[in-house]
Amino acid sequence: MSAGAAASPTMNPRTRRLLHDPIVPTLLRMAWPNILIMLAQASTGLIETWWVSHLGTDALAGMALVFPPVMLMQMISAGAMGGGISSAIARAMGAGKQETADALVLHAVVINIGLGLFFTVVMLVFGRSIYSAMGGEGGALEAAMTYSTIVFLGNPILWLLNGLASVIRGTGNMLVPALVICAGVVLLVPLSPLLIYGFGPVPGFGIAGGGLALVVFYIGGAAVLAWYILSGRNLAHFRLVPLQWPMLKEILRIGAVASITSLQTNVTIALLTGLVASKAGIDAVAGFGTGARLEYLLVPLTFGLGAPLVALVGTNIGAGQRDRALRIGLTGGAIAFLLTETVGIAAALWPEAWLTLFSAEPAMVEAGSRYLRIVGPVYGFFGLGLSLYFASQGAGRLSWPLGAGFLRMFLAVIGGWIALQVTGSLTWLFLAAAVALVVYGSTMAIAVRSGVWFRGR
Repeated sequence: MSAGAAASPTMNPRTRRLLHDPIVPTLLRMAWPNILIMLAQASTGLIETWWVSHLGTDALAGMALVFPPVMLMQMISAGAMGGGISSAIARAMGAGKQETADALVLHAVVINIGLGLFFTVVMLVFGRSIYSAMGGEGGALEAAMTYSTIVFLGNPILWLLNGLASVIRGTGNMLVPALVICAGVVLLVPLSPLLIYGFGPVPGFGIAGGGLALVVFYIGGAAVLAWYILSGRNLAHFRLVPLQWPMLKEILRIGAVASITSLQTNVTIALLTGLVASKAGIDAVAGFGTGARLEYLLVPLTFGLGAPLVALVGTNIGAGQRDRALRIGLTGGAIAFLLTETVGIAAALWPEAWLTLFSAEPAMVEAGSRYLRIVGPVYGFFGLGLSLYFASQGAGRLSWPLGAGFLRMFLAVIGGWIALQVTGSLTWLFLAAAVALVVYGSTMAIAVRSGVWFRGR
């Protein structure tokens, strides 16, 4: 559809604003509730980590082992497959195809529930082997298995929750998912310690209680978002239609490739965790895992900008407005760089302020501080690359994000392993991780600026 057609008076006012309002105010207006929602969602893990840390180093190390797979589920269901959902709906809305947008809702739900069940089976069957390969042993491994089993039993509900939120975000509505998930976090604050430690007639379940609290959070959030869509309030409505491969493909062709990108980030951290464990032991694993958790926190922060970028870029490309779509992507990348670089510099200057929230164990704090002082100053490049990955989802072009992610993984893991073999020092391992982030962000910025989104269209 042409830009002129995009201005049709029959188009929904929200869609028209995505196509014609000034870029920076529109992006920031859409981003703030989404940043709020993602920080709230990320804080669920931080809340649990803080409470679980009082159970001892084994419990904290166990959560450090489980955190990469849990974040992988969050990133794939909300950022990767969720981006495919939002992108498909945004492009349909931008092209004025309301019936297509409506039909995509059912297809999105089917895909996300199916994938959630698949990963549940994988982690229940292979979880112990995965955590052992990451360096887990003894009490830390048993704590990881206890927590992981509960969380992954509820994994299909997490996928449903994020799938429904992505359907709503694809229409440009960031506020409703933000309100629902923030309300859930408010509930989680008292619920998590209640189920971990118990109170009155409620028994304490230890580390398993943290997992139970998360599952309750997933169920409540999914129920409210489902009600919002089924009530007809969302611009893309739920319709019972026969499943069609072209619509499944429209979501999967973006979501599946994006899932590999999410996997790259988590595999990188997981393999680095294993390298730390091979060199320095379980206290260093806890320190690195807690430090790296701040890097994971940048993912939802950047996704706060990323989800609006998917909707804005997708809608504008659907309407034929390529120049505006490119300006939106680069503007979002610059904002993401500033936000994440600010966090990284603060972490590098005051690492103990973050780490001692969870433990005062000297070896844990030393390893985590070393990681944050080296990698924190380049966090901005991670935010830059990640935001352009989301924008590329909206454009429907993910080959460059995929390549840049593999390049980062190679430099961090292989380069880090070589550095560790040669020097025996965690410092050089962390330097390799920092260089990898700089290369990742720079590669993405150069590629998008050169016009890779539009080649072959």
